[in-house]
Amino acid sequence: MLIVFFLAKITSAESPKREFRGVWIATVNNIDWPSKPGLSAEAMQKELIEILNRLDELHFNAVIFQIRPAGDAFYISATEPWSVWLTGEQGKAPMKNWDPLKFMCDECHKRGMELHAWMNPFRITQNLAVTLSERNVAKRHPDWVLNYGNKLYLDPGIPDVRNYLNNIVGEVVRKYDVDAIHFDDYFYPYPIPKENFPDTMSFRKYGSKYSAEQIADWRRENVDLIIQSLSTTIKKTKPTLKFGISPFGVWRNQSTDPKGSATTGNTTNYDHLYADVLKWQEKGWIDYLIPQIYWEFGHQTADYETLAKWWNEHTNDRHMYIGHALYKAAERSNAAWENENELPNQIELARSLENISGSSFFRERFLDLNPGGFTDKLKTDVYAQKALLPTMPWLDKLQPNPIGNAKIKKDVIELSYSKKQPRSRDQAGLLIYISDSKKSVDIENPENMILFTQRTKLRLSDIKIKNPGRYYLWFTTIDRQHNESEPVGGLKIKIEE
Repeated sequence: MLIVFFLAKITSAESPKREFRGVWIATVNNIDWPSKPGLSAEAMQKELIEILNRLDELHFNAVIFQIRPAGDAFYISATEPWSVWLTGEQGKAPMKNWDPLKFMCDECHKRGMELHAWMNPFRITQNLAVTLSERNVAKRHPDWVLNYGNKLYLDPGIPDVRNYLNNIVGEVVRKYDVDAIHFDDYFYPYPIPKENFPDTMSFRKYGSKYSAEQIADWRRENVDLIIQSLSTTIKKTKPTLKFGISPFGVWRNQSTDPKGSATTGNTTNYDHLYADVLKWQEKGWIDYLIPQIYWEFGHQTADYETLAKWWNEHTNDRHMYIGHALYKAAERSNAAWENENELPNQIELARSLENISGSSFFRERFLDLNPGGFTDKLKTDVYAQKALLPTMPWLDKLQPNPIGNAKIKKDVIELSYSKKQPRSRDQAGLLIYISDSKKSVDIENPENMILFTQRTKLRLSDIKIKNPGRYYLWFTTIDRQHNESEPVGGLKIKIEE
C-alpha cells in the first residue's frame, strides 16, 4: 500500500520533523468505535478504515486504541470475554471471529502509524446493571471485586489481582504486534464525596506494615507494584515495546508539596488516585507520559500554560506529550473554548517547550465534528506536514542500514533493501525526499519529505509534486522506533506541467 502526503510551506520550527501526534479511539459505550455493537465484521472494518484514512490524511502518527475498556476484550483472549460494545453481549464472539486488535495493528503499520493498546486495568463495569459473562473476572473471582459508586472494580491491594493483570498484559504483548501498552488516568477510582473506597479487608490482610493513617501510602505502593511488574514483563518479552501512561493533569498542588504545580484543584494523581507517576518515570518503569491537561489558558485552578510548563520540567529523561481536550472545543462550555484558536495556541506553546515532544487528542469522533474549524487547521496549518515519531534512545538507538540500491527503469522506481537489514518486524518502511541537488538532501527539513511507503516498486506518477521542474529523489529507511538511515539517491526526475 502506498501512502502519499502533500506538503504546505510551513517552517520546520512550526512543524517539526519529529513529533508525537496521537489520538484516542475509545470503544467504551461505543463513543468512538464501533458506531454500534453487533455490526458485521465488514461494516466494522470499513468504519476503522475510514477513521485511519482520515487520521493519515491529517498526518497523525499514533493511534491509542482502547482494547480492554472494562474487564473485557477487543482481541482474542484466553481469559477476558469479548466486549459487549463489540457484539452486544459480553462473551459473544464477533462475526467470523475477526480480531479488531490484529486488524488495527496491520492497518496502522501500513500507514506508518504506531498502535498503542489502551487498557483499563481495574475497572470491571460502568454500572451494576451490566450483564457479565461467566468468563468475566468478577464471576470467576468475586472475592477480588469491590463496589464503589455503583461500579465494580478489581481491588489493587490484592496480590493475585496484580498477577492477573500482569498475565493479561503479557498475553497482549506476546500475541500482538502492538507498539505500546497504554494506561489512562484510572487507577484507584476518582473519590466520591462522603464515600470511602471499600478496601478495608485487603488493607488488614496485606497492609500490616502500615498504620491506619498510612493507607494512602499502601495504596500508592499497590499501584507502584503493578506498574513495576508490568514494565518488567513488557521489556522482558519485547525490549523495545513502549509503556506509557496518560495521567490526570495535576500531579500534586504546590500547597501540599513544594514540588507540585501552582494549581488549586481538589483532585491530584498522587493524593486521590494514588498514582505517583513521576516516580514511575524516575525509576525508568515507563517510557512516556501524556498528562491530560484538559483546561484552558487562564483557568482559575488549573491553568494550561502553568501545567504545560510544570510537566516540561518533570520529564526525568523520558518522553512527555500533552493530552488536549478536543471534546471541550466541541462542547464550547465557556468563552475560552469558543475561541477557535484555543487548541492551536495550546499546541504552539507545547512546541515551544524544550522537553515536550508532541500531543494527543481526546477523542477521535470530535475530529469529525471539526469544532471551531480545528480539524481544518490541522490539515492546512498545524499538521500540514508529515512527522516522524520522536525516538527513544533508551529502547533503541541503532541507525538502520540504508537501502541497497535505487534506480529508475521505464518510469518505475525500483528500490532494494540492503542484505544487512534487520528482521522484517523491525522495518517500518521507506521515506522518499526531494532535493534540488544531485549531491545532497536536507532530511531534517520536513518540507523535503514527500512520501512514506512500504513498497519497493512504484511508478513515477505516484510521486506527487505540485510544481513542475527537475528534481532529485533521495531515500531513507525507518525502523519501528522511527530511527532513520542515511539517505541514498540522487535519482533525477522531471515533473511536467
